[in-house]
Amino acid sequence: MGPIFSHSRISSFENCPKQFEFRYVQKIESESESVEAFVGKRVHEVLERLYEFAGRGQLPGVEKVVDRYHKLWEEAYDAQRVRIVREGATLGFYRSLGERCVRGYYLRHYPFDDGETLGLEKRVLFPLDDAGEYRMQGIIDRISRARDGAIEVHDYKTGARVPTQRALDEDRQLALYQIGLARELGLDRPFRLVWHYVAKDVTRISTRTPEALEALRRTTIARIDEIRSAAAYPPRKSALCGWCEYRAICPAFEAERPAGAVAGAAPRGSATAPVETAAILDTAETASIAMPEMPAVPAPPAAVVDADPTPAARPEPADGDQLRLL
Repeated sequence: MGPIFSHSRISSFENCPKQFEFRYVQKIESESESVEAFVGKRVHEVLERLYEFAGRGQLPGVEKVVDRYHKLWEEAYDAQRVRIVREGATLGFYRSLGERCVRGYYLRHYPFDDGETLGLEKRVLFPLDDAGEYRMQGIIDRISRARDGAIEVHDYKTGARVPTQRALDEDRQLALYQIGLARELGLDRPFRLVWHYVAKDVTRISTRTPEALEALRRTTIARIDEIRSAAAYPPRKSALCGWCEYRAICPAFEAERPAGAVAGAAPRGSATAPVETAAILDTAETASIAMPEMPAVPAPPAAVVDADPTPAARPEPADGDQLRLL
């Protein structure tokens, strides 16, 4: 039986077959990650923890949640591993950006009673065919049952770009998750797909008809067949190359390497990209965000839970100024 596929695995092949080869065929481990990906992980961790406490009736105050974000940042940050790609962007800018994502989400959704949480960071594993030859997997940020009984599949995005409604109505990732969940929870249940663009404080919703899901199932199987039958993996240059962890060993960028350099594992912190290059992947977009000022909102009552040590130090004021200027 072949490998289990995922939306990200398929997307990697679509974006650049050479990246797919490095990551999934040769299985070259990356020694670094972009700062955008690092911020996204910390935001996801905080929101997961927030809903865990809310589900127990122990809702922490907004400042406690922000403190948790900074604590997780301090615990996970490794200067040798986290890459800042955009020239001129500072670490403090990204740290402040993540804080504003967390704070904005909290103030928008407080007191988190819009539905019953059924799962957090839930792994789904499901076949696309009766024989089980085409298996998919994924991690769902949050699953909830809304007040009207619909099952909602939530996804947090920390990138700058908010797609059009038409693009979301054709989105593959969450619709595949719906196919998997429907096998577990029942095909007759209504579903909603919900994207939270936390950097922009925007929520988008989409639904799928049975016909649309069947078409998606067939096209996904066809794409998997294409990947399985690939005989070569040519590089495909795009705006995403600056964020690729394999740029230092990619043949498309051989001219960038010093004469006599030996190709090997991508060195830490090696990827660079011009500031004007517009990335289109979620993890590569955050640096271009122009965050609006948060409207004044009365502070909700703080609950007494989850006492933490002294919060991590905040970024320098100059980095906060960057958020208002970019």
